[in-house]
Amino acid sequence: MTKELSIDLGKPILTLAEAKAFVEFHQQLGRTVVFTNGCFDILHAGHVRYLNEAKALGDVLVVAINSDASVRRIKGEKRPINSQNDRAYILKNLKAVDAVLLFEDDTPLAVIETLLPDVLVKGADWAIENIVGKDVVEAHGGRVQTVSFLEGRSTTGTIEKILKAYA
Repeated sequence: MTKELSIDLGKPILTLAEAKAFVEFHQQLGRTVVFTNGCFDILHAGHVRYLNEAKALGDVLVVAINSDASVRRIKGEKRPINSQNDRAYILKNLKAVDAVLLFEDDTPLAVIETLLPDVLVKGADWAIENIVGKDVVEAHGGRVQTVSFLEGRSTTGTIEKILKAYA
């Protein structure tokens, strides 16, 4: 068993309460807060492009990532490949990302209900009417938007390439 690497560099991973205060602070200053979520298991060019496009929709980008337990429930027992701490560390050190928090549920609905971001973003592979939190954000006066999907880039595809290379 490998020991979990403890890295404490860059912006901290926020608790939900800290994220709420962070969002409220920026909204009080008139800044547009953009929110997105995902597993972000093996970061690839599609993720980076997606996060850059999401950030361009406002002033501040908050990213919520599924906990390891949540990823296992959604993606299966062999996932995630990278731990929640590693995934959060990578994301929080990307230029486009201003804040990162973890969530344990299978969807980010409770996080969205707490944070009430101005813009909720998902990839264009999601139909807007199926985006979790859409009603909450729109009822609060915010908007829901999708951003382009970079074809041929996915975590599943990356895993398949690796398995083929070592088969």
